[in-house]
Amino acid sequence: MKTTLIILAFFLAFCVAANAQVVPAATGPGGLPLRSSLQYALRYSETYQMNGGFSDMQTATTSGSLAYSNSDQRLPFMMNYVGGYTWTITGPSYETGQFHRLLLSQGIAWRKWKIMASDDVSYLPQSPITGFSGIPGIGEPIGGPSPVPATSQTILAQNTHVVDNVAMGEVEHDLSYATTLSASGSSELLRYPDANGLNTDSLSAIAELTRRLDARNSLFGRFMFSGFSYPDFSVTIQTNAGYLGYKHQWSRTLTTDVSAGPQWIEGTENATVPNSTNVSVNAAINYLQRFTSASLSYRRGVTGGAGYLLGAEVDTVNGDFSREFGRNLTMGLTAGYNRTSGLNNNGVTIAKYGGAQATWRLGRKMIVFANYTGTDQTSSSTLPTNALGQLLQVISFGVGYSPRQTIQRQ
Repeated sequence: MKTTLIILAFFLAFCVAANAQVVPAATGPGGLPLRSSLQYALRYSETYQMNGGFSDMQTATTSGSLAYSNSDQRLPFMMNYVGGYTWTITGPSYETGQFHRLLLSQGIAWRKWKIMASDDVSYLPQSPITGFSGIPGIGEPIGGPSPVPATSQTILAQNTHVVDNVAMGEVEHDLSYATTLSASGSSELLRYPDANGLNTDSLSAIAELTRRLDARNSLFGRFMFSGFSYPDFSVTIQTNAGYLGYKHQWSRTLTTDVSAGPQWIEGTENATVPNSTNVSVNAAINYLQRFTSASLSYRRGVTGGAGYLLGAEVDTVNGDFSREFGRNLTMGLTAGYNRTSGLNNNGVTIAKYGGAQATWRLGRKMIVFANYTGTDQTSSSTLPTNALGQLLQVISFGVGYSPRQTIQRQ
């Protein structure tokens, strides 16, 4: 309880300071004023979990979130943070404790060059499911566009503390008005402090050439290298993939892109990870209006094994929908499907989830919310007992302090 009060006091003091801060004046190219957006919230929720394989559980959570971004064309910056503390009222206490996720992104634009660097780090008591934090039922918005690619933890688990850190960098150069060359790289460290998962290190490098055909159509070619290693095992896996892709902007609000190509897989121990060739696919459709946003994506490719397998072929489908009704009601929907198949033919794990949330605004600064999330998972692989193996239902209600988004001219 003492820890909860400390966290709550910290967020309250921070939000008051942020609300009172005066941003110094600044101008962008041509003397035009720049704008920044700031949004923060404090929330309290009570959650009831019904689980066919474990005892039912009731928890309470205090959490806070902070999102900031600017529209500086030369130095764009973005920060997203969600964190809090959960304690158990009745039932098993394995979710009691802290959770955090922080994403920082900084860009630099100079003439025909663009550089971006980001770091995404999280500490969670389970595999992430919904929302930016990954914790269902705490009241943060769901159904909106995700700021980062989907998690590599496609096998869902409970009572599993996970530290996940993804660092990314990208350089883009305009060769001409219609042609762009880019190169990027990323590194992911997946760690299980309680030793109930498979520690995994991942590296990737991408080179891409994009040709703009006209105002709405683009073609691109991409080469991607990925490597996966495991500190506790001698096995390493490497993949090489080539993609041909197409992007189309149907309107100002609707865009689609699709890419596909062969992927070659090699392992240092052929008996554990046999060499093979498959097809890798990425596809997405995004719709964004002032009061409505929706997205649907599909990805097929090789991952490090989601923390439980030595390499896996994964199919993921994710859908999100969010709509504001008037100024005071927001509805959010999210759903996903993950199929994780071991590279050495050691079984298949299928995970499905769906969530719905309604948020009502009471006045300028107070909100109330209700959330339902259902998650189900079946597997023919040999997984530890902390992996989800049945239907888990989460029902939550809560209140929060959440001023409307602040837009400031810098």
